[in-house]
Amino acid sequence: MMCSLKQSHLLGRDSNVVSLRTNPQFRFSNSPSISTLKIRKFSAGFLSKPLYISAIETFRSLQTQPKRRSCIIPKAYDADRPEEEGTIEKAESARKLKIGSYFATWWFLNVIFNIYNKKVLNAFPFPWLTSTLSLAAGSLIMIISWATKVAETPNTDLEFWKSLFPVALAHTIGHVAATVSMSKVAVSFTHIIKSGEPAFSVLVSRFILGETFPMPVYLSLVPIIGGCGLAALTELNFNMIGFMGAMISNLAFVFRNIFSKRGMKGKSVSGMNYYACLSLLSLLILTPFAIAVEGPQLWAVGWQKAITEIGPHFIWWMAAQSIFYHLYNQVSYMSLDEISPLTFSIGNTMKRISVIVSSIIIFRTPVQPVNALGAAIAVLGTFLYSQQIGF
Repeated sequence: MMCSLKQSHLLGRDSNVVSLRTNPQFRFSNSPSISTLKIRKFSAGFLSKPLYISAIETFRSLQTQPKRRSCIIPKAYDADRPEEEGTIEKAESARKLKIGSYFATWWFLNVIFNIYNKKVLNAFPFPWLTSTLSLAAGSLIMIISWATKVAETPNTDLEFWKSLFPVALAHTIGHVAATVSMSKVAVSFTHIIKSGEPAFSVLVSRFILGETFPMPVYLSLVPIIGGCGLAALTELNFNMIGFMGAMISNLAFVFRNIFSKRGMKGKSVSGMNYYACLSLLSLLILTPFAIAVEGPQLWAVGWQKAITEIGPHFIWWMAAQSIFYHLYNQVSYMSLDEISPLTFSIGNTMKRISVIVSSIIIFRTPVQPVNALGAAIAVLGTFLYSQQIGF
């Protein structure tokens, strides 16, 4: 008992000494990284150990612990940051290169398709059957690819086909309307009118989907609409059916792109297989309407006339336009995997520049200066629009 009293008395008398030794701010003022919680732990240790041992251990811990922190943590942080930034930059560059290659291939295949499609329609003016054969060729290509394991078979269910139906319906309407337009007017005129697709995309997104855009986006639509209107008014071979077909195709394809992007979210089906399924369903929708509108009897007469005038080359034209139609759409849907519907519409519009120029050269389409000015204004408006949405 006396020992305990003496010890408590000693502690009480020397409490100032203990507090000085355990206070790092007094003795070790250049060690600010030691927290209050650790100081309390050091103070508690003095009650169970002799003062000189506790003081020595405290001094050692104060000397060694901050050094470990200062040399390990900053080095690890500074070393990891450049590697992470470099990885992100490489991934973004690879993604841009991938999209760019998709766009270049898409535009090239589309030019080839439009050339052969117009040749077929000039010799065989049956756009409903021509549209049906395009879808049939693509469906056959994908069925063979799935059967031979060249392409992975899509994993679909009933819900997938339900969500695909409105996309297929819009795709069917847009495809037939564009083909009808090209059967009545020049390819260049159809694509000048179809360059107004961004205007339809913005209007649909604004008034139906409730999306808003900055004022410069709306202002960029003025030259697009004005240029298309000027080109239409000065077209030498203007045809109302051809004009309305292009306008209907614009509206239908905008809905197709929006519904496609929604349907592709959360699905295990790739862009290539998504378009393959779309072709199959569109073929089922279109076939009965094509038979009702034109019919096998007219097709037989027209086919015989085309073979007589063109010869066996007509069969190659028909096969080429059907195959290239599927290929360019397939690549476009592969790009739609990576971009937004609005950017897709811009890419679709920029593609028309090469189509317009190539078709004028190949088919020697007469173009008035005012008509060319209208097309240039529409293309300029498309460029301004693409800059506003960050394409």
